[in-house]
Amino acid sequence: MDGLDPDARAREIESQMTDDERFALLVGVMGAGDWWPLRDERIPPDVSMSAGYVPGIPRLGVPALRMSDAGLGVTNPGYRPGDSATALPAGLALAAGFDPALARATGEVIGRQARSRGFNVQLAGAINLTRDPRNGRNFEYLSEDPLLSAAMAAEQIIGIQRQGVISTTKHYSLNCNETNRHWLDAVIDPDAHRESDLLAFEIAIERAQPGAVMTAYNKVNGDYAAANAVLLNDVLKAAWGYRGWVMSDWGGTPGWECALAGLDQECGAQIDAVLWGAEAFGDRLRAAYSGGLLPKERLSDMVRRILRSMFAVGIDRWKPVPAPDMQAHNAIALQVARQGIVLLQNRGLLPLTLGSGVRIAVIGGYAQVGVAAGYGSSTVVPPGGYASVIPIGGSGLQAGLRNLYLVPPSPLDELRRQFPGVPIDFDPGISPVEAVMAARRAEVAIVFAIRPEGEGFDSADLSLPWGQDAVISAVAAANPNTVVVLETGNPVAMPWRDRVNAIVQAWYPGQAGATAIAEVLAGQVNPSGRLPITFPADLGQTPRPKLPDAAPGTPTTIDYHEGADVGYRWFARTGQAPMFAFGHGLSYTSFEYRDLAVTGGDTVTASFSVVNTGDRYGSDIAQLYLTTVPGAQRLRLLGFQRVDLEPGQVVRVSIAADPRLLGGYDGRAGCWRITAGRYAVAVGASAVALTLAAEVELAGRAFGR
Repeated sequence: MDGLDPDARAREIESQMTDDERFALLVGVMGAGDWWPLRDERIPPDVSMSAGYVPGIPRLGVPALRMSDAGLGVTNPGYRPGDSATALPAGLALAAGFDPALARATGEVIGRQARSRGFNVQLAGAINLTRDPRNGRNFEYLSEDPLLSAAMAAEQIIGIQRQGVISTTKHYSLNCNETNRHWLDAVIDPDAHRESDLLAFEIAIERAQPGAVMTAYNKVNGDYAAANAVLLNDVLKAAWGYRGWVMSDWGGTPGWECALAGLDQECGAQIDAVLWGAEAFGDRLRAAYSGGLLPKERLSDMVRRILRSMFAVGIDRWKPVPAPDMQAHNAIALQVARQGIVLLQNRGLLPLTLGSGVRIAVIGGYAQVGVAAGYGSSTVVPPGGYASVIPIGGSGLQAGLRNLYLVPPSPLDELRRQFPGVPIDFDPGISPVEAVMAARRAEVAIVFAIRPEGEGFDSADLSLPWGQDAVISAVAAANPNTVVVLETGNPVAMPWRDRVNAIVQAWYPGQAGATAIAEVLAGQVNPSGRLPITFPADLGQTPRPKLPDAAPGTPTTIDYHEGADVGYRWFARTGQAPMFAFGHGLSYTSFEYRDLAVTGGDTVTASFSVVNTGDRYGSDIAQLYLTTVPGAQRLRLLGFQRVDLEPGQVVRVSIAADPRLLGGYDGRAGCWRITAGRYAVAVGASAVALTLAAEVELAGRAFGR
């Protein structure tokens, strides 16, 4: 039987199963930890705790499913005391590197470390577009652009699954706000949905074939994502031909009827029992089956899809593998942090060149302790544990989950390592008066600013908490050589922007973040990150300046009226200038683009040269955009390439556009369409810094589903 293809094996094994075995495969239970305090008796005593467990069928060679959250590394929120893993930087930091090969390397880290613990399903591949800069979970995600998000997520999924570990992609779809997420109805034009969030999923699934797709908590156009037949049956399974299984998010299965809409597995079933009154795929699904409401063929299909992914990825054929190379994995975390740091502003101060007698003041942001990490199910315990865990509020169970996690080493220690012999003083940044005194004693002031963000909550605004804006403004007034380093999971307001010399966006940079920050400030590493998300000047520039103000548990609706025009597309459509544009990022060298050549026909193919015109080695992110279609302006990222260049070096770049980015989705006809005519494309360093342009003729055609 091992010689059969995965579909044939799944059919053969499923045909030999009893109904009890079939139903057992459809329910995942959560291990005891910070998120759920009780050990479920369905988990065998010899199985270590993790996010999810589904029993296997030993007599048929079907392994148990052991699931772990994994977007930023193998997580451990109280499941396994003392167990740590490589703590990778935030998803936004990974995407800021615009380096799909590095994304694959992070997947290999996650997959290898998961397998070493016996986990065969990783809840990775978070691909929700960052539609709202207040979304507490944006740091886990990748970008506001469907192509960039898909390209990075697909490679991470491939990296995981090549280790013989199943990866998900999630949260399908429109999990773009966290507050009241269980009671939120995300409303969007269906065609615009296909051209944005769903396009990201479509491309990632095509490229990587993840074993499972996890649904979102929210409703989409009136139906819960886990009970949404349009999303699951019509789009995912019929139009895209997806052959893996669809699992719920934990506590995201409102009823057994989800099975009819396309959901194949309920996960975190204990939470469903609390939220919805019962486990959906337990007794209730069995009763529906016995009563003829759940067809036999649908039950078999649910089981076959799970088996098919098991066999396709090979979790049933595990053999001993070497222990993970933690030194190599830690080096990958450092590389992601280096490439993810974005130099937003620099008026000549960076890189720091310090002569004798120079003193540095490091101020604020717990820089003497560690770097910030987001909170929630993605939080990874780094080697050696956290430097500190600081409660930041909430009530009940959530009070124990909303923490500021600080990851060692500290930026203060790493800066002292980079600048031996240079006096470096520290001030906690609590009092503007004391911070100013420290800044005046120094030639350079480096202010670290943080904002804790995480799962389950959206921020009220874009400001820095705890009076940090006042501290930065006061320090900048006292010392013209002020650098601000931001450790945040989202864009933030910068009322002090014009008064500081340099601004560095470090995101949540993971276990090697402090090292990477110090290297960039010192010039040991030339910054190469580019923004994967637009930084608005204020919330008034965004599609929804205000979010619904509803009590927890109150049904709310968010109308994503911007449709497919997410992020930089929205700014182009409305003619607004952001504070910092998508794709923006400065370097310690300079680049030019030359000799653009384009061809048309069925799609756009462009080639151009990138030249390092400066005097330092550096990496550039060359970006190709669609700018006009017949009769209309339309800004779309068509492709990108990261290039590493020595001074004076020239590299030729070629990009072929995915035709779906050139056209639109026609829901009535059920296909994509490109209108015949002249199209304009442009090359540049960001969505608003386009320096080369050309026109091309495209043939009209309909394609796809």
